[in-house]
Amino acid sequence: MIVATGATGNVGRALVTQLAAAQTPVRALTRDPRRAQLPPGAEVARFDPAAEPAALAPLFDGASALFLHMAAVGEHADAVLKAAREGGVEHVVMLSSGIIEDGADETHPIYVAHADLEERVRRGGFDWTFLRPNAFATNSLQWADQIRAGDTVRGPFAGALTAPIHEADIAAVAARALLDDGHRGAVHRLTGPTAVSTEEQIHAIGQALGRDVRFVEVPPEEVTEEMFPHVPAGMLPAILGSFAEAVGVAPEITTTVESVTGAPARTFTDWARDHKADFTQNT
Repeated sequence: MIVATGATGNVGRALVTQLAAAQTPVRALTRDPRRAQLPPGAEVARFDPAAEPAALAPLFDGASALFLHMAAVGEHADAVLKAAREGGVEHVVMLSSGIIEDGADETHPIYVAHADLEERVRRGGFDWTFLRPNAFATNSLQWADQIRAGDTVRGPFAGALTAPIHEADIAAVAARALLDDGHRGAVHRLTGPTAVSTEEQIHAIGQALGRDVRFVEVPPEEVTEEMFPHVPAGMLPAILGSFAEAVGVAPEITTTVESVTGAPARTFTDWARDHKADFTQNT
């Protein structure tokens, strides 16, 4: 049995779907099972990370592995990991961040949060695999409201280059790490296959929709929180700083997705086509 936290998030949902399709026993943890809409092959269980230990323990009965998503456990990571260990979990596959690398700014809030959780997993006595993706293709959902409203997107740093990775590829690597030998103690750095600028991402979404969507660059000092609705306000300055550093700079591109899964990483154009419904008026 594999237990998956963050089961209704972008990566977690893709992972649960892939495991269920492969008829792998998976227990999907979510705060509201009634709204989860997960595949019928998955066991869906209510998860409150702030619950008493006695309530957490049954979630890990019979489990040998855990997919750990930081956003799902928050400040309760130690209690969740303790319950997992007592339930028999031996291997934790953690969704971490590509910001953790040699020479990185160790004061960056994203670095601090993920490095701390990685260390908690290590201290927990588990075998572990850390997935460190760089830019998520789903970050482009931050432009969805503007694209639904018209054919102009306003934002900063049109030339910021990333190699966005499809959430299904992250999930596919997670599945192989959970199911196959040889991944324990491994750090997998994950990216999409090609560099794409912010402006090019907007154009690709427009093409998927059959529309001419253009990007209008605004100075960073004019950026509002509404342009980044999924970013906590306190983290926005650090995020903008990262974007500024990416302008005109070739991003890291890895072949890890293909080497682990046997299939090439999906392109951002693939992602835009897969997510057309997220950018339409009917969403």
